[in-house]
Amino acid sequence: MIACVVLMGWIIVLILTLHRHYVATHWRFAWVGFDVILLAAFALTGWAFWRGRQVVIACLLVTATLLCCDAWFDVILDLGTSGLWMSLASAAIIELPLAFLMLSSARRLIRLSALVAMSLRGEDERVPSFWRIPLLGEREGNEG
Repeated sequence: MIACVVLMGWIIVLILTLHRHYVATHWRFAWVGFDVILLAAFALTGWAFWRGRQVVIACLLVTATLLCCDAWFDVILDLGTSGLWMSLASAAIIELPLAFLMLSSARRLIRLSALVAMSLRGEDERVPSFWRIPLLGEREGNEG
């Protein structure tokens, strides 16, 4: 909650102080670096999936987040340019659907992991909603 308050303050500072136009000195390095990180996230996700490792869930979440960031910056930075339609198409057809697929897969794997854990404990109940599962297992008297 403290981070939310600090971030709200920082957003206000940015709104009041950032210039509308800015020339970036290391533009190429920033974008190539970002894409290298995205490539590494894809590779690690593929490896974790192939090997059947639990870390694939975190990899899916990170890669999906990077895809959403990539789509956001591509579209926003191309506003008012001839590249806008290509950025919108790339976001709508490739990046955002792939991010959704990854987030959906992560959610399914988390639920499946919970189901397996419950069955190993001898419970035959349906897996409850994420909003109701305690972070570190059952706690007595913790209903909210």
